[in-house]
Amino acid sequence: MISSKLTSKAQTTIPQPVRKALGVRDGDEIEYRIEGHRAVLSKAKPAPVDDPFHTFDEWDSDADRRAYAKL
Repeated sequence: MISSKLTSKAQTTIPQPVRKALGVRDGDEIEYRIEGHRAVLSKAKPAPVDDPFHTFDEWDSDADRRAYAKL
């Protein structure tokens, strides 16, 4: 069993094996489902975005923003 401790601010770190199993990275959202006295974690599905350029996020790095800022 994998476990982690809860801080005084009700925060915890999701252990690396769990993050790997869920396929989550920095910025991803986690969903919690309550089943009786258990909570089930899963990676949240991204909400649909009403922005046609949202799918081009591979060109949205800090370096890209600096390179194309004056265009």
